[in-house]
Order: sequence, then C-alpha cells, then structure tokens
Amino acid sequence: MSRLSQLLKTAAVALPLAFAANAASAADIVDTAKSAGQFNTLVTAVQAAGLVDTLKGPGPFTVFAPTDEAFAKLPQGTVENLLKPENRDKLRSVLTYHVVPGKVMAGDITGKTASPKTVQGTTVDIDATKGGVMVDKAKVTKADIAASNGVIHVIDTVIMPN
Repeated sequence: MSRLSQLLKTAAVALPLAFAANAASAADIVDTAKSAGQFNTLVTAVQAAGLVDTLKGPGPFTVFAPTDEAFAKLPQGTVENLLKPENRDKLRSVLTYHVVPGKVMAGDITGKTASPKTVQGTTVDIDATKGGVMVDKAKVTKADIAASNGVIHVIDTVIMPN
C-alpha cells in the first residue's frame, strides 16, 4: 500500500505541473496563425515586415487577422507590391493597423462601439451593435482564437489605415 500511496503522491504533484507546462507552451499569435492554415499570406507579410519577433513577444495583442481569401480580394498586384523590400514601411503600417494592444475578447465589446488606438498609431472603428462585429469595413467571421500572448479575431477583408 505504501508503494501505491507514493505513486499517488507523485501523480498529485506531477499532473498539475504537466498541465502548467502545457499551458505555458500554448502557441503564440504567429504560430497559431501558421497552424490555422488560412493565414499564409498574413504570415508571409509579417515575416517580410520584420514583425515576427514583435508578435511572438509577451503582448498581449488583439489581432484582426485577414484570411488568404481577404488578401485575394485586394486589387491584383497589391500584395506583391507590399511585399517588395522598398515597401517595407508601408507593409508594416498596414499590418500594425490590424493590431490593438491588450487582449480584447468578443464578449468585452458585444453591444458596443469603440475606436481603439492601433499599434500603427491611428484608431480603428469597431461596431458590435448590430449582431456581429465590424472592424472598419471588415466583418469578424470568427472571434476569440486564443494565443499565449493575446487573441486573434478572423476578418474577411484587409483593412487599410487612412
């Protein structure tokens, strides 16, 4: 019985540690986007803009993430042009316009409007008063994708700073 007792005590200590380690190793925003499979263009753009380390940082960040389909809706050649090294500053501006400091969950904004300041420096208009959530002219199609350093909200359109 003492052997069983020792095993139970060991398990009582080891299990919470295992769960804590698992929680601590949850994917950050960049890795979460990579594994989703629908943000390939966004991930490529984040890499080209030199923002990977920032979005892997401690955050927290709220990212309004356009899908590959959202990028495909841009005028032909826009993405390719933004990805050119000479357009890195413009690309950074567009991408950081999709990021708000802090972690804002859908439930925090339901029934409200807001104009938070983006990492880019200007504000973005959010409207959650009409049954869904709009970010500028983009519709949030999936909300509250948790990452270790924030949250991702999927949007159907690339939003552009003014």
